[in-house]
Amino acid sequence: MIYELRTYTFHQGKLPLYLKLQADVGRPVRGDEYGKCHGYWTAEFGLLNQVWHLWSYDSLDDRARQRARLAENRRWTSEYVPNVQPLLIRQDIRFLNPVKQVNPPKSPGGVYELRIYRMHPGKAAGWAEAFRDIMPVREKYSQNVGIWTGEAPQPNEVVHMWNYPDLNTRMSTRAAVFKDSDWLAFVAKGAGSIVEMQSTLLLPTSFSPMQ
Repeated sequence: MIYELRTYTFHQGKLPLYLKLQADVGRPVRGDEYGKCHGYWTAEFGLLNQVWHLWSYDSLDDRARQRARLAENRRWTSEYVPNVQPLLIRQDIRFLNPVKQVNPPKSPGGVYELRIYRMHPGKAAGWAEAFRDIMPVREKYSQNVGIWTGEAPQPNEVVHMWNYPDLNTRMSTRAAVFKDSDWLAFVAKGAGSIVEMQSTLLLPTSFSPMQ
């Protein structure tokens, strides 16, 4: 299985138009017929005027087939694509390999945190596996939604997503995690593998499968 994380950046003031177009046309037309949609979010902290959405396919070949089928959908090509293109500044795509499968939150609502770690070359896979193995410790404090390693365009990334009821809970949770001796041992062991760390706070859209 391959995951695709898409990031769309919009001209200032155009994000509400995109969300309405996606709710009225994009999601009804596409559904899960052309790849499975796991979630749709807007950026609350980080770069603004952005939408992040997560998809999965059986393989890259399957993705190519599904995208070709989608290009033959007349509603998609006539009602969606020409209306969304003027709203966009840029589109970015990450292809991701699952290390831990997507685990939707047990309760709807809250905030999502997407963390992207750039690793030293050759370190991503080993660090991600150790990260997966420490999840019983880490998930005592908050729920992991998924862990991936980068396939392209950046093969030296680890991407992971978390869900919290609210921002205050996130702050108190992270404070508690860094008092856990097992977690601190993991952090110390793997600290030399990480080059840089990025965090984006996301809110689910009304049409996101994960709420």
